[in-house]
Amino acid sequence: MSSQEISKESLPSEQDTAHGTAVAENPFADPGLPPHKPRIQDIDERAAKRSERTVALLFTTSMLATVAFIASFVIFPVDQIVYVWPLGHVSATNLSLGLTLGLALFCIGAGAVHWARTLMSDHEMADDRHPIEATPEVKAKVMADFADGARESALGRRKLIRNTMFGALAMVPLSGVVLLRELGPLPEKKLFHTAWSRGKQLINMNTNEPLRPEDIVVGSLTFAKPEGLEEDDHEFNTEIAKAALMIVRILPEDIKDKRELEWSHDGIVAFSKICTHVGCPISLYEQQTHHVLCPCHQSTFDLSDGARVIFGPAGHALPQLRIGVNDEGFLEALGDFPEPVGPAFWERG
Repeated sequence: MSSQEISKESLPSEQDTAHGTAVAENPFADPGLPPHKPRIQDIDERAAKRSERTVALLFTTSMLATVAFIASFVIFPVDQIVYVWPLGHVSATNLSLGLTLGLALFCIGAGAVHWARTLMSDHEMADDRHPIEATPEVKAKVMADFADGARESALGRRKLIRNTMFGALAMVPLSGVVLLRELGPLPEKKLFHTAWSRGKQLINMNTNEPLRPEDIVVGSLTFAKPEGLEEDDHEFNTEIAKAALMIVRILPEDIKDKRELEWSHDGIVAFSKICTHVGCPISLYEQQTHHVLCPCHQSTFDLSDGARVIFGPAGHALPQLRIGVNDEGFLEALGDFPEPVGPAFWERG
């Protein structure tokens, strides 16, 4: 269809054109605020009381959920698994902590929203933009608006809401305080002691058999663990990380340190296998010099001289374990290490 075939009826009239021009002149005209409509709570005190009790109930539920969170933390073992349909097998601790903490936070938010929508003033106000700097008049207006807002929120008059809200807000942080307990186990005296004690036999790590003095020959390096510590134990990795032992036999006349000689048995000496730098297991032994080398950062210890550091970044000597022979002829510990084993203990302690 050509432009000549368009009828006059289909063309915009002058009135429409004039109206369109007027709209185009100010397409973003301010329509103003809609007329205010009162809520049921504004005109019926009984409805306001119901909303007040609803908000208080939500805040109270939040407090109870916080108490349940703490109780769940104490009651459920960390390794307990339960079946919950349709989730399947889940951790009882994780499920209970997540549900109770989520409920506590949700009830605080829901209570605040319900309070704002039903009881606080809902009059919409428009204010002109003003310079960034605050003049004394603006400060006075802000304080007056704050006072008006506080008064219109009915916080002073609705004491039930106020008290339950403060209670909920005060108790929710307790969940975070309880969670701090799970940042790690309390050290107590665990860093000062290992699985070694007087009378525990030295067990060969390779054969899992008790060691006799004749099993240790000059120039050899043997690794041992405490009697009763098995690889399928739940705490095996934690305990062996502190109790791992290396045993060498040195001719008594080659031992330079007096205490090392006293704590040995016929030249058999036992030292911690854990490097005092960053905790790597020491496994390289040079029988001519009696030096052991840590493979990680080349810290070198002299086992003939109290396992003192002669090279590398290690901070102190390897702790020695005092050993002897029991009535059955097996090597045994005569106590625990005299000092904590492992890396950087003094900086951590």
